[in-house]
Amino acid sequence: MKKKRAPQPARRSDSAGKPIHNEILLAMTPREFNLVRPHLQFVDLEQHRILYEPHGKLKFMYFPNCGIISLVVVLKTGKTVEAGIVGREGASGTALSAGLSSSAVREVVQISGDGFRIKREAFRKLLSAVPNMRKALSRYIVLLGMQVSQTAACNRLHEIEKRLARWLLMAEDSAGTSMLRITHDFLATMLGTDRPSVTLAAGLLQKAGLIEYGRGAVKITNRPQLEVFACECYSVIRDYSNEF
Repeated sequence: MKKKRAPQPARRSDSAGKPIHNEILLAMTPREFNLVRPHLQFVDLEQHRILYEPHGKLKFMYFPNCGIISLVVVLKTGKTVEAGIVGREGASGTALSAGLSSSAVREVVQISGDGFRIKREAFRKLLSAVPNMRKALSRYIVLLGMQVSQTAACNRLHEIEKRLARWLLMAEDSAGTSMLRITHDFLATMLGTDRPSVTLAAGLLQKAGLIEYGRGAVKITNRPQLEVFACECYSVIRDYSNEF
């Protein structure tokens, strides 16, 4: 007997007809979405665009359609390391949903895409009227916290090539594509290492037939084996997310 397929979310678009793929915006009931829709602003998310600096005022809540936003810890020395990533499954500026007005990390577009944003004042007024959206955001924040914790352990304890494999898998899940537009320099910054280390790690993965990489892009060519190669952190994050 065939297993029944899960119901697919209704197709939605903003007031200008731009399609919506963000999972939090799709999680709302039609009534809730009708309240939110007039406040959605379509926005292009250009690579390396900084949405927020640490302790900077949050002016918008961002809901990516595609692309990846990195949550980056910035030290006084200027050194940085990525703590988590946000794609179409989540939102950027989530501190607003808890009544806070600033982010503790830098939020920067790592892989270009597009999405929607809602002004802070409008978002706060809407929250009490959109319980399904609040529930989706609360669930996502728990998952993101778990991802940040696991990533911290991964960055401290695992070898660079294992961490790179884990990051590529997570990036494909969030971006929805196996072709990831990312430079080695920027990836090194996100992983808290240097470019030569990333180049060596990428070379190892390419030699094993798991990826192809060139100037400014990495393509996953053998995902099943990349999952086998990656450290345990990817499966921990994926399996926890699937529990919800």
